[in-house]
Amino acid sequence: MSEIMNLSGVELIRELSLAFGPSGCEDEVRELIRPRAEKVADKVSVDRMGDLIAKMSFGRPDANSRKKIMVSAHMDEVGFMISDIREDGMLSFGCVGGIDPSVLSGRKVFVKGCETVTRGVICSKAIHHKSPEERERPLAARKLSIDVGAEKKEVAEEKLSIGDFGTFDSEFYAFGKGGRTLKCKALDDRMGCAAMLEIMDKLRAEPPAIDADIYFCFTVREEIGFSGAECVANIIRPDFAVILETTAIGDLPETEACRRVADVGKGGVISVADRSTIYQRDVVDFALDLAKEKSIPAQIKRYVSGGNDAGHIHKSTEGVKVLAISVPTRYLHSPACVASLDDYESVRDLCEQIVRNSDKI
Repeated sequence: MSEIMNLSGVELIRELSLAFGPSGCEDEVRELIRPRAEKVADKVSVDRMGDLIAKMSFGRPDANSRKKIMVSAHMDEVGFMISDIREDGMLSFGCVGGIDPSVLSGRKVFVKGCETVTRGVICSKAIHHKSPEERERPLAARKLSIDVGAEKKEVAEEKLSIGDFGTFDSEFYAFGKGGRTLKCKALDDRMGCAAMLEIMDKLRAEPPAIDADIYFCFTVREEIGFSGAECVANIIRPDFAVILETTAIGDLPETEACRRVADVGKGGVISVADRSTIYQRDVVDFALDLAKEKSIPAQIKRYVSGGNDAGHIHKSTEGVKVLAISVPTRYLHSPACVASLDDYESVRDLCEQIVRNSDKI
């Protein structure tokens, strides 16, 4: 696949976000990324879990103080696994990763078998057939089905099997002022992957004045909490790691300021604490000072919530200093994630400057 070889910005994010890649099925995303990474990296490898590691070396190879810097973003997205094919041809399923039941009913989905991709719709009772109690709350995934247009079990089994995976079938589009607002599934964390590819291009075009090995790691299975990032960190043994992510926010009218987490349009979100990591203050201050010096918009994550691959990486080997920079994203883990291209560019540019100045960490 070579669709993303020369893309940047919106088009790069679009190609990556539309790729099929629920946790455990990251192959399509990895095969999009790999040829572009190989174009600029000194070495590209894939470990046993499926993580793609692209190494770029700069400065003097015999320097006594060469640093190892890990830059990480996960390739997987939330999705579904087929748990049963019923006699009426409907599919029972369970969620892979955290998905709010309220975003499920009526959604278009892809289900991928060994040789085919089948389109379907998550179905439930129409409002006309629900009891007053059922109308009050969304149905859990176990009470829903996927309709793939099969009139009986044998027809569905011609293309699909129990254990097949699916994800949302979502359109990508840019909207808002200047088309700077983006909507699609899987912006978490294909925006992080896109930023890393763009940073790699920039570092190859203008090498940084550091003695360091930079490892760009496109990881698997973050959404289910058993991430490949920990395996990668144990292989690399980095001195410092930057995790590029998205963060779920609540910048909605009814949400009080302290619980909004962050705001769309105000730059990359730097975490001080989340549910898996307390970030070292010197690293947080370094990033904030660098953002100010380079006039890159940045903001602090204002609410202790969520978690990311930093939770695995910082506990690896003898311990690793970590920094998480996220694109503030509305409606996360849904078919209609929404984010600002301005914020994406802030995350990308700040990460690039951190790598270029990593000798100061």
